[in-house]
Amino acid sequence: MSISQHQTASGRPLRVAPAWVGGARPSAADDHLLPVREAVWIWSVRRYARNALWALPAGAALYGWSTLGIATPPGPLVVEVAAGWLCTVAMVALAGLLAGSRTRRTAVAGLLVGLAGAALWLPLTALPTATGVEPMGVAAGQLRTASMAAAAVMGAGWLLLGWAVLRSKLVNPADGVLLILAAVSIGAGSYAVRPLPTVGALLLLAAGMGLAWTGSRLIPPT
Repeated sequence: MSISQHQTASGRPLRVAPAWVGGARPSAADDHLLPVREAVWIWSVRRYARNALWALPAGAALYGWSTLGIATPPGPLVVEVAAGWLCTVAMVALAGLLAGSRTRRTAVAGLLVGLAGAALWLPLTALPTATGVEPMGVAAGQLRTASMAAAAVMGAGWLLLGWAVLRSKLVNPADGVLLILAAVSIGAGSYAVRPLPTVGALLLLAAGMGLAWTGSRLIPPT
């Protein structure tokens, strides 16, 4: 990423985006300078994506811990909410990493679907699934169906993101395969057969480590 001779208001050098970002090219008379409108929003997005991708293995580890059924001091609700929040941050980071790839539309679609699933899943997590919410007219069976639907929407979002990683030719395609396999267990939710959620968490952990490591090498700090 090139650096012009101008400086920002803070005194730091003004970094400009390369030509492949898609901005208008400068005229032939002053081809060594780029206008301010082409300055580096993409650099900030890529730096955020590089750092925030490490939220995926952290969220996968917490998700796997919650599937083991082991008592934790904060309680299972805190662990599940923290895992969901970290995975949501990783979704945004992964979509930002793929913003300049050929599968950016699929990545954006996966991000939007995943955020919709997270918005459905979060309010249902704190509700007691055994009794339902009688004042609101929601029975226990309906609440369980809604939770499974929310998990299926989140799994569809990870499936689209995994396909985007697989076809992007920007990172290791094996990480995309791992994300697609992990999306199956995420879509099944906590109601699947006991080993499946844990195996899915391990697949998500492996994919997250691979994506975070590859992203940090592809996009070195500037």
